[in-house]
Amino acid sequence: MKILVCVKQVPDTNEVKIDPVKGTLIREGVPSILNPDDANALEAALRIKDQDPSTQVVALTMGPPQATYMLRECLAMGADDAYLLSDRAFGGADTCATSTTIAAGIKKVPDVDVIFAGRQAIDGDTAQVGPQVAQRLGLPVVTYVQDIQMGDGKVTVQRQMEDGYERLEVQTPCLLTCVKELNEPRYMSVGAIVDAYKKEITVWDHAAVDLDPKDCGLNASPTQVFRSFTPPQKGKGEMLTGSVSEMSKSLVDTLDAKHLI
Repeated sequence: MKILVCVKQVPDTNEVKIDPVKGTLIREGVPSILNPDDANALEAALRIKDQDPSTQVVALTMGPPQATYMLRECLAMGADDAYLLSDRAFGGADTCATSTTIAAGIKKVPDVDVIFAGRQAIDGDTAQVGPQVAQRLGLPVVTYVQDIQMGDGKVTVQRQMEDGYERLEVQTPCLLTCVKELNEPRYMSVGAIVDAYKKEITVWDHAAVDLDPKDCGLNASPTQVFRSFTPPQKGKGEMLTGSVSEMSKSLVDTLDAKHLI
């Protein structure tokens, strides 16, 4: 069995800042990491491989050349092969164009039985790319997966819901998007890191995956982000003390003074 895991290199959102004048992300000095939900998806694939050593796990991403560092992290965790879709023509893509490129890349990987992906990326939080990839490949998709049981030609999963979960059975090939509750990603060993840098990473441009530049990247993106901004900081809060009646009177007096009541 071959499991393909869609992964993404994202900026560490704990370090991201926005230029207050330009309204754009300040990327200089911001570290890039493996998207957390994608790490859970990769771990799910690797656990299946642990149970069945004949399973092959491959990682695929779209991004700039430096995304190879993230792919080597995937290799160090236990992935067997890695593919990078990298081309200037892919730049500026929204979720629609991104899914087109990723689907084209997946078609180039032979004999894929199941596709895993993270629920969403922390730099966009759209949760759209996984289902869109499945739609472009004509595959069934289950989102928000919190448990996976592989069977013969089928997968039984728990789909997370607000008040519980639902159990679904889906035929393979299929695409599953995974949530963080699925597992705890493993750590890399020093030896595995060394071995990861000895492996080849396959890099494909638009021609290699049979895409016309007008069908990918910014040219094929119906949505565009014009500006990003952080909301203004709120003023310092005021703590009320005293009895309930005293605090109630103070609150009413304050709201009345501000003409809010």
